[in-house]
Formats: sequence, structure tokens, C-alpha cells
Amino acid sequence: MATNNLQSYELMVIFTPVLAEDDFKNAQKKFADFIKDNGGEIVHQNAMGLRSLAYPIEKKTTGLYWLIEYKAPTEVNAKMEIQMNRDENIMRRMVTRLDKYAVEYNAKKRNKGAEVETV
Repeated sequence: MATNNLQSYELMVIFTPVLAEDDFKNAQKKFADFIKDNGGEIVHQNAMGLRSLAYPIEKKTTGLYWLIEYKAPTEVNAKMEIQMNRDENIMRRMVTRLDKYAVEYNAKKRNKGAEVETV
């Protein structure tokens, strides 16, 4: 598939904090595989783990955060939203379309983090 029609996106998902570690990993894999199966490619993933929420959601004050940057055709997001609405482990989600400056910024931020870790 030509990469010309692929747009860059960032997906932030907050899963319910009661998920077991294996379930959290399986949920991440499920959506990453969904993107790949629908003609997308994964640029970067970051399982941020358990974090405090700014405000309670469904009487919970913490959530399991997962961030994924990917390139995909536009129609993938609509299909993925249907899948996410069906998943009762997801408390909140947000898809952001990235312009070329955001893509560059994310790449620089990742590279800078890698340099700091290796030093």
C-alpha cells in the first residue's frame, strides 16, 4: 500500500485500573493489530501504566494509560471507534491527527529520551 494516503495519528487510551497486567497487554495488542490489519503501521507505543486521573471517571481515580502513534488511512479511525465503544475496559480515548510538525516533535522527543537512557 502506498504510504501517500496514510495520515499520522496519536491515540491515547485510558483503560480501567482493575485490568490484570496480561489483560492490559492483550488490549494493547488487540488495537495495535487492528491498525496493522486495516492497512496502518505502528510508529511508536508507550504503555505508561497506572496514573492518577484529573477527575474521577466511573468512580475511579486512577487508570492505565496507553499511547500509540501510528499511520493509517482515515477510515481506520471510524472502524476502530466502533471496536473501542464495544470494549468495556476503556474508560476514555482520544485520537489526534498529527501534522508534520507534531510528527517531528514526537520523533525528537523519543530520540532525546533514548540518548538520555543510554548515557
